[in-house]
Amino acid sequence: MRGRVPQLVTLKYERMLESPFGYFRGAVPVMAADLATLANTGIVNQICGDAHVRNLGAFAGPDGRLVFDINDFDETTRAPFEWDLKRLATSLVLAGRAMSAKRGACDAAVTALVIRYRKFVDMFARMPVTEVAKYQVHRLQRITPVSKALLKAERSTPMHTLEQLTEAPKEPNGKRLFKEERPLLTHVSSQVRRAVLGSVVEYGQTLQPERRHFLAQYHPVDVAFKVVGTGSVGLRDYVVYLEGNGSTDPLFLQVKEQPGSAYAGYVNQEFLAAHQGQRVVNGQRAMQFQSDPFLGWTTIADRHYEVRQLNDHKASIEIEDLEGAGLLEYAEMCGELLARGHARSGDACVLAGYLGTGEKFGEALASFANAYADQTIKDWEELKAARK
Repeated sequence: MRGRVPQLVTLKYERMLESPFGYFRGAVPVMAADLATLANTGIVNQICGDAHVRNLGAFAGPDGRLVFDINDFDETTRAPFEWDLKRLATSLVLAGRAMSAKRGACDAAVTALVIRYRKFVDMFARMPVTEVAKYQVHRLQRITPVSKALLKAERSTPMHTLEQLTEAPKEPNGKRLFKEERPLLTHVSSQVRRAVLGSVVEYGQTLQPERRHFLAQYHPVDVAFKVVGTGSVGLRDYVVYLEGNGSTDPLFLQVKEQPGSAYAGYVNQEFLAAHQGQRVVNGQRAMQFQSDPFLGWTTIADRHYEVRQLNDHKASIEIEDLEGAGLLEYAEMCGELLARGHARSGDACVLAGYLGTGEKFGEALASFANAYADQTIKDWEELKAARK
């Protein structure tokens, strides 16, 4: 927990203690260290680094249409491709167990993940590169967990965020400001405010020129410190409220500290980025079909930050949505989306050649996922006992 805000470390542990899946979300460094001790394929690809069932979600693309894709890249780096599959498969097993699924149902979900991943990697290996870059998934509305997330995303607008996070002006002609909800949302000092707003100016230089022009038409109103997620709790995370064409045109930017990938100590040093915010942005742009148009990076007091929209039609699935048939159909979608991300950012021909057509890879992955889920539950129980 070195480098994190000390007062928030307890909150991170509280979130990890909520469930085995909560522990799994917050323990990426543990899994990274474990994966590094195992033999690997040697096939290096851009990986998400934290591929799990709730790190896929809906968000608005540059054209305003909803996209469903991998959406968290805090741990992204270049590493053995199967590390993403192992983490995603383990999350499917943990999610299944949380919904009382039996071993057979969890194994079937992992098998479906692998079959779909292999099918689409093979398809991408045969396609023109430009077609891979443009490939879209069209069946999203027919997948129950995804369709529920998309419905939530439709309601999750900047105006909705404005109502949620800010309060009405206390004076006539005043501006809405962030409402304090300690410890999750807190006001910042004038010194921190100046530093954050100064970093937003620097961040603008990392955007494409036309998006830089759009950003310049917004002016800052308020800055706050916000606690997000599980793995990120304790890192410095700021939200900036800006207004464009009047009070009904809000833009919320998240300025999120990025200390470095949990895998950094286990991969070839030539793959490591100089700026950790840029690492996240480059990995995200490489793997996603469409990315947040305001995605960029900046620096505050020698700490590296990623900048993105806080909540423009964003939503993720709920574990409860993976009950019954939902687990299997969602696993298939995960396989397709991860295959696309890996094919976009790596060599689909090499991946397809390694995977072949046999069943051994799927069987080995199911065995690993169940064993690692067992270990995760054991670690969670030990952490609970230690924190009593």
